[in-house]
Amino acid sequence: MSPIELVAGLFLALGGFFVLVGGVGVVRMPDLYTRMHAASVAETMGTLLIMVGLMVLTGWTLASFKLFAILMFLLFTGPVAAYAVANTALIAGVKPRLDAKSSAADEPEVPRP
Repeated sequence: MSPIELVAGLFLALGGFFVLVGGVGVVRMPDLYTRMHAASVAETMGTLLIMVGLMVLTGWTLASFKLFAILMFLLFTGPVAAYAVANTALIAGVKPRLDAKSSAADEPEVPRP
């Protein structure tokens, strides 16, 4: 196994780890805003690391340029989309859970995915 494959594998494994942790965070977090935070961090970091790993594997080719273009698109649109959804939820009246003792009757809960 070449050093390039080892480096690419490391990036891919780290990206997969971030995606896995983000998925667990989406399931385990208590309200919409913390779930969205877990999902957006996993999407941004996981995608970044996976795409870098794939670019290392492909070398300097047209495929790596296309992967870089996709990466830039995702890095710009992911956080903007997360902000737009969170802002819309806030305007719609979904209140963030501020402490562990807050009553579930006080805040409208968005169903979990």
